[in-house]
Amino acid sequence: MGLTHTLIDVRPLRTSPVFRRLLIGRTLSVLGSMMTMVAVMFQVWRSTHSTVWTGAVGLAQALPLIAFGLFAGSLVDRGDRRRLYLASQAGQAVCSVLLALQAFVGHPPVLVVLALVAAQSAFGAVSGPAAGTFVPRLLPKDQVGAGLALNQITSQAMLLVGPALGGLLLGWVGVGGCYVVDALSFGLSFYGAFGLPPLPPEGEQSRAGLRGVLDGLAFLAGHRVVRGALIIDLAATVLSMPLSLFPLVNAERFGDNPRTLGLFLSALAVGGISASALSGSLTRLARPGVAMLWGAATWGISLALFGLMTNPWVGLALLVLAGAGDTVSVISRSTIVQTRTPDALLGRVTAAEQIVGQAGPNIGSLRGGLVAGWTSGVTSLVSGGLLCVLAVVVVGASTPELRGSGSDPSADHPDPDGLPGTASGSKDLTTG
Repeated sequence: MGLTHTLIDVRPLRTSPVFRRLLIGRTLSVLGSMMTMVAVMFQVWRSTHSTVWTGAVGLAQALPLIAFGLFAGSLVDRGDRRRLYLASQAGQAVCSVLLALQAFVGHPPVLVVLALVAAQSAFGAVSGPAAGTFVPRLLPKDQVGAGLALNQITSQAMLLVGPALGGLLLGWVGVGGCYVVDALSFGLSFYGAFGLPPLPPEGEQSRAGLRGVLDGLAFLAGHRVVRGALIIDLAATVLSMPLSLFPLVNAERFGDNPRTLGLFLSALAVGGISASALSGSLTRLARPGVAMLWGAATWGISLALFGLMTNPWVGLALLVLAGAGDTVSVISRSTIVQTRTPDALLGRVTAAEQIVGQAGPNIGSLRGGLVAGWTSGVTSLVSGGLLCVLAVVVVGASTPELRGSGSDPSADHPDPDGLPGTASGSKDLTTG
C-alpha cells in the first residue's frame, strides 16, 4: 500500500480514454520539439560561437509569450478551446516546415532563424493556455494532480530522449532533418486533440480585449497562493536558467562534440522522470506549496554546484538532481493553479503560468548568456543558483500560505462573482 501510494498515480489513464489519447499525441509532439530545441541552439552556436546569440534564442521565444500571452488567455476564455488549440498547433507546424526549408537552402542570417522561432512561440502563446484547460475538464477533482504528473513525466521522458536523439540526428542528417521530424510530429498532436469534445468555457465568457486581461490580473493580484507560486517560479527561472550556457559548457568539458550537447538536457530529464515516477505522495498533498519551495531551492543549489564542478560526469549528476527539484516545483505549481482557479478564468491564469514557466526560462537563458559573456560561464551559473535560493527564501518567508502555516489557501482568493465578466456561481476548476 505504501509503495502504491508513492509511485505515480495512473488512474487518469484508466478512467479517461480521451485524456489517454491526448497524452499520447502530446508526448510524441514534445519529442519533436525537444529535437528542434537542440537543432536551433546548435545552428545559432555554429553560426556565431556566441553565448549572447544563443541567449537571444530564449529572447525570441519569450517576447511573443509576454506580448500576446495574456490576450491569448482572454481569447481562450471566450471561445471553443479545442478549436483554438488545433488552429495554433497548425501554425506551429508551418513554422517547423519553414525552419527546415531555411536549413536546407543554405546558411541564412541568424535573425531569420530567430524570427521563425518567435513566430512559432506566438502560436504557442495560444496553444499553451488552451491545453492548460483540458485536464480539469477531462478528469475528476481527485485526479487532477495525477493527470498533471503524467503530463510532466511524459514531457520529461521526451526531454531525456529528444535532445539525445536530436544530437544523433544532427550528426547523421543535419539541422534540417531535426526540423522535419518536428514538423511531422505535429500530426500526432492533431491525432490526440481530435478526440476532444467541444470545450467552451464554463460560465460567462471573458470580456473582450484589455478588460478581460485586467480581470485575470485582478484575480492573480488577490490570490496569495497562486501569486506566490508564480513569483517563486519566475524568480527561479529568470535568475538561474542554464540552457544558453550548455553549448559553452559542452565546448569546455566535451570538446564541442554535437553528440554530447543533448546530454545536458537529458540529465535534467533523468531527474525529472525520477521525481515524477515517485510523485504519488506529492500529488495527494493538500498543501503543495511546501514541496514547491523545497523543489525550487534544490534547483538553485544544484545549478550553483554544477557551475563549480569541473568533472563533466559529476556535473551531469548535479543536473539530474536539479531536474528532480524542478519537476517537484512544476507539479506543485501547476496543481496550485489548476485547483485554485475558476474555469471562467482558467485560460488567462494558465496564460500567466505559461509566461512564467516558458518566457521566464527564456529570459533566464538570455541573462545567463549575457553574464557569461561579460564574466564567465562559472560566474553565471554560480551567481544564478545562489540568487535563486535567495529568492525562494524571501518569497517563502513573506507568503506563509505557501508553507501551509497560514489560512486555508482556498479562502484567500477573491470571490469570482466579484470579478467583472465572470459568471456568478462559476464552479471551481477541479470539479471535473
